[in-house]
Amino acid sequence: MLNRNRIVTAAVELIEREGADAVSMRRIAAELGVGVMSLYNHVPSKAALLDAVAEDVLSRIGFTDDPSAHWTDRVRIQARAFRRIAHHYPRSTMVVVSRQLGSTAGLLPVERALATLRDAGFDGREAVRMLRMFIAYVVGSLLREVGVTPTFAPVRAGAAIADVDPALFPVVSELRPHLDSCDHDEEFEFGLELLVQAMAVRADARADRGTGEPTGRGGARR
Repeated sequence: MLNRNRIVTAAVELIEREGADAVSMRRIAAELGVGVMSLYNHVPSKAALLDAVAEDVLSRIGFTDDPSAHWTDRVRIQARAFRRIAHHYPRSTMVVVSRQLGSTAGLLPVERALATLRDAGFDGREAVRMLRMFIAYVVGSLLREVGVTPTFAPVRAGAAIADVDPALFPVVSELRPHLDSCDHDEEFEFGLELLVQAMAVRADARADRGTGEPTGRGGARR
């Protein structure tokens, strides 16, 4: 039986195979073996379908947020949850960051993230900017992991490694073993800690100036 959920699921599967550019109402109808006009009873347009894809992916984020935990721990939990779903649906995640969401499913992760940052004592503008920073970090890490951005990414097995002239590039030559290898989980955690620690320093500075609340539950722990 054709319904909205089947249509969205087919779109997600197509995007993960071929990318968002492959999506059209005609293509989705062919994937489902139905007439194209029957889709419009459930999804009014391609734009609405892509919105639904973004909302579906966000609704799959499994937050195990603990409101009693220190805000820095909550930020880590939320960033890791977004990374997990982005890693599972990398191409659909690109759709997520390109859409303006307004549904309950789409806004719930945003609400939780912003509430955590406000609990830490950041004002509204800073909270929004920090959320955007974390999204950019997760998406950037994802692009490197799936091989979209090769610069500074580890060399794949079997790939040719260009010779490096140590006289011209002494530092690159010295650090070449590190440039040629990468543990994505460790790299993500390293960057995440840098961001969280920088936020904690900023939160402490706000509290010292008397322009914000103390640094969240549990004091200034980072």
